[in-house]
Amino acid sequence: MPRVPKTITAPVRGAGAAAQNALEVARFGGLRTDDEPAPYEVMAEERVFRLRRYYPGTNEGAPALVLVPPLMLAADVYDVSRRSSAVTSLHEHGVDPWVIDFGAPEREKGGLERTLTDHVLAVSDAIDRIREVTGRDVHLGGYSQGGMFVYQAAAYRRNDGLASLITFGSPVDTRQGAPFGIPGQLAVEVAEILAVLFRGGGVPAWFSRNGFLLLDPVKSVRNRVEFLLQLHDREALLPRERQRRFLESEGWVAWPGPALAEFVNQFVASNRMLEGGFVIEDRLLSLADIEVPVLSVVGTVDEIAPAGGVRAIRQAAPRAAVYELALHAGHFGLVVGSLSTAVTWPTVAAWAHWRSGGGELPDSVTRVPDDGASELAPEVARGVGYGLELATEVGVEVARTGAGLLGRAVRGARGLSREAAAQLPRLARLEQIQPNTRVSLGLLVEERRRRAPGDVFFLYDDRAYNAGEVGERIDNIVRGLLSIGVRQGEHVGVLMSARPSALAVAVAISRIGAVAVLMRPDADIAREATLGQAERIVADPEHAGLAAELEGVETFVLGGGGAPRDLGIARATDMEQIDPAAVTLPRWYRPNPGRAGDLAFVVFSGEGEYTRASRITNRRWAQSAFGTASAAALTPADTVYSVTPVYHPSGLMMSVGGAIAGGARLAVARSFDASIFWEEVRRYGATVASYTWTMLDEVVDAPPQPAERHHPLRLFIGSGMPRSLWKRVEERFKPARVVEFYASTEAGAILVNVRGAKLGSMGRPLPGSAEVRIAAYDLEAQGLVLDRDGFAKRCGVDQVGMLLARVGPHEPLSITPLRSLFARGDAWVVTGDLFKRDADGDYWRVDGAGDVISTDEGSVFTSPIRDALGAIPAVDLALAYGAPRDGDEHEIAVAAVTLRAGRELTARELGRALADVPEEGRPAVVHVVDHIPVTTWFRPLTQDLRDAGIPEPGEAVQAWYLDASGQTYRPLTDPARRRIVRAPSPRRAGSGPSTA
Repeated sequence: MPRVPKTITAPVRGAGAAAQNALEVARFGGLRTDDEPAPYEVMAEERVFRLRRYYPGTNEGAPALVLVPPLMLAADVYDVSRRSSAVTSLHEHGVDPWVIDFGAPEREKGGLERTLTDHVLAVSDAIDRIREVTGRDVHLGGYSQGGMFVYQAAAYRRNDGLASLITFGSPVDTRQGAPFGIPGQLAVEVAEILAVLFRGGGVPAWFSRNGFLLLDPVKSVRNRVEFLLQLHDREALLPRERQRRFLESEGWVAWPGPALAEFVNQFVASNRMLEGGFVIEDRLLSLADIEVPVLSVVGTVDEIAPAGGVRAIRQAAPRAAVYELALHAGHFGLVVGSLSTAVTWPTVAAWAHWRSGGGELPDSVTRVPDDGASELAPEVARGVGYGLELATEVGVEVARTGAGLLGRAVRGARGLSREAAAQLPRLARLEQIQPNTRVSLGLLVEERRRRAPGDVFFLYDDRAYNAGEVGERIDNIVRGLLSIGVRQGEHVGVLMSARPSALAVAVAISRIGAVAVLMRPDADIAREATLGQAERIVADPEHAGLAAELEGVETFVLGGGGAPRDLGIARATDMEQIDPAAVTLPRWYRPNPGRAGDLAFVVFSGEGEYTRASRITNRRWAQSAFGTASAAALTPADTVYSVTPVYHPSGLMMSVGGAIAGGARLAVARSFDASIFWEEVRRYGATVASYTWTMLDEVVDAPPQPAERHHPLRLFIGSGMPRSLWKRVEERFKPARVVEFYASTEAGAILVNVRGAKLGSMGRPLPGSAEVRIAAYDLEAQGLVLDRDGFAKRCGVDQVGMLLARVGPHEPLSITPLRSLFARGDAWVVTGDLFKRDADGDYWRVDGAGDVISTDEGSVFTSPIRDALGAIPAVDLALAYGAPRDGDEHEIAVAAVTLRAGRELTARELGRALADVPEEGRPAVVHVVDHIPVTTWFRPLTQDLRDAGIPEPGEAVQAWYLDASGQTYRPLTDPARRRIVRAPSPRRAGSGPSTA
């Protein structure tokens, strides 16, 4: 009988084999293999994790390396198959491998309720257990999100017990690390949608599996087709069968919903892995605290975790020695597959031996330079383009406020930059505020609690407080205040340093509708209590004794905890002992009754007999709050670092107000300390830092610090910064910019330099703030110049005059407005500051009216002198003032400068610097001083220098005078000093400058 040809039998046999294999795959999910997993022992089993030790009893004394899987993958990712097993390769290369197994949350009791904190604490617990068993510090490694856990656990432990960190395709900058080049903002929005969808239960394993496969659909289809075409050849399929089954079904587990929501909020939407300030167990953490060596394994063709986002560990951990192993691999290929077996795991083992002193650094591993040529990416140093926010928010706001209202905001925004214009929704809300509109600090804080009670709101020291916790504390204080008799409209003194209770009590007073009199602990509190009309003072324990000494004032103590205590103050009541639950709310009480026109705060400026009280309405506070949030483009991803306390107008209205109105986190420093400035910026993850006057001088002159490199700050916001310091700040701390504000305390005038192109300029009026005008001002008569009709005369371009702010007819003010200035019935407040407006419409502060020097040749402005001298490279700070002349009512224009370390000043430099200042506006004397006196909040003071007069010439004195030519400065001599002090100046007299 003739045989059947092979051309017939081979296909038949192949079809039969394919059918048999297909049936096996259908019944069992895959082909059965004799590929056994690597042996391990469960060394610990806890609620969140099991700790596996592979190949127990072998490699005793070897470097211990524990591997952390990402949440969506099973721990078997490190032992996918015999030919691609991380733990086996490590074992064979003399390492003691351990793996943290989070299990399958969908099959664990309470597994889908796990938080991000649960997993980080589990990793930390595992480290302690391994150290206890081995007696050695641990090498901590993780793949993808598991590597992010590695970084977070290292920061949480402050490096304790760690020999090194090893990560594989683990992004640190999630804005650069969006998969497949997806725009960062789009990735954030998609992630936030997923977090909301799966918050209750979690992301199912099937969703993660299919999502992963869809990231590269072509490759997924190709792998399926190849599998089907080889289905007849069992021997060809078996070596990769466990890997195929892992990727297509068995390797995926659910991602707990709370952990996903926290991950998206902290590390995707807010990018806090890079910027710092993420929260684990209510503790504030930063990768800048990592100091152990880091080996980062980077896939150069990894489209899920692009190299730029992974390499950002160099910026995030400036103190750590960072090394890199770059592989031509995709995301999965870093840890599974032939390349990982041949390169990844042998290199990791060699690294562990090198760190343990048992070998050399592998040739394929390179040290990442410490200096770091690249700054934060533009996506991270965000805040210079707000088009997307405008597109989304304006659409919503049109529906809420009406096109007409938004149109007024648009018209008001003409002349502002695109950045500010993108904040129109917030400005439109300002446009809605009428005298009877309900708006207050208490209301905005309550809105935030209702909107997102679980979101972090307040940061202080190393603690984070969410909006719900802050709201609960405020509620308790409200009950305490009501129990002691505080009523709506009453003036209540607050005497506290920077602490959480200071903000909480100010909000609580606002919630009742009372007036918070914010007193300064280092000032004359008796005078401030009288000016503020406060008959009750709530003080912290440190200052309660001062308040208790005042006659006719009741003192209440808040802060320091609720445990029984002896305050040691006879005339003080401890509010912490009041049980909020036992307080019955009075029937008249309605929370947050404050209207825009109501008085909300009283703040103070000046010293001693010159102490002045300023009255701030809810509208005025809201203008500053929304104005700051708009100009700085604050979002929930921002953290505002406030070094000024709530009793300082800048802290109350700009830092606190801006953060609350912008939905940002608020970090409050105990006090300003230049030596820890960058440490706190990193710890809080601050993106915006406040300043006052010359505060940043000490920071900009300090030696470089590791935490300063690749810092997360994008903006410095404040007021009063000298132009020269402004320039140095932006040069040293780029890409951060300075946004300079000018805000009158009582009137609603707000100017802001959003663009930053003109250093020293106050910018332009913020839409929604009070209208401002510059009126001609007679410096000698110290009054406004009127026209023929008796109205104030407006200044033209570059003419110096008095800045006026328009106010409503019934606004509560501590000063009397001038009425019918430009039109019958109008009302304007004199700010006391002289301004000019350039041809582009930008405003420039020239001087305070009280700072102008009255010389025998006319009026001399101090700001042009200060700015000109500050531009000299050797000069640190400069100040101009008037010194008395013997027997003469006029003053001598004098300038004092401090020098930067190691620098010297010459007469030639003075002449060049002051050449652009009009001759009649130049100082008669310039001298070097050791320091320039400043207030507690760094505003330069001139009184001590005025009192000291013209310096006496001497060897240790560096001083120069302007000679008779009016062009050249010469060293000050005794004859020259006598001429200056006693005789009229030889220079030509003038009527006083009208421009500057």
